[in-house]
Amino acid sequence: MQGYNLIVVFDERADKMLMCKRRRDPYKGLSNFVGGKIEENEIGIDAAYRELEEETAIVRDDIILSHLMNFSYPLDSCYVEVYVGKLKGPVEVCGDENELYWSALDKDFFDVTEYAGEGNIGHIMMHVEMHLDELLK
Repeated sequence: MQGYNLIVVFDERADKMLMCKRRRDPYKGLSNFVGGKIEENEIGIDAAYRELEEETAIVRDDIILSHLMNFSYPLDSCYVEVYVGKLKGPVEVCGDENELYWSALDKDFFDVTEYAGEGNIGHIMMHVEMHLDELLK
């Protein structure tokens, strides 16, 4: 089964979250978390840090990631690991795979006309809120 990851990145004040506007399918034109493929024999957390650096220039020293949840899609032969972290200080993000932007937290992340994943962004954010203190310590 192919593994993927999604990384929820909060700014250093935890009042904004890093999102990307997808430039290609699936979900072209919709907002999503950053992330990507987990390579064969790669440990999930290492893949999350690698993808984060490749897509945003955020490095391991800038953030501590915590594993929040997994989604399994047996009929699609894939799974998704979700990680969450807060930047330790200001970081200038940059990347050329997708358009990066900082989102306010008061959005309707269940809006499938704006956000990728058939409501998964909203579901993830509900779980982030439930565990905010332990995730962003």
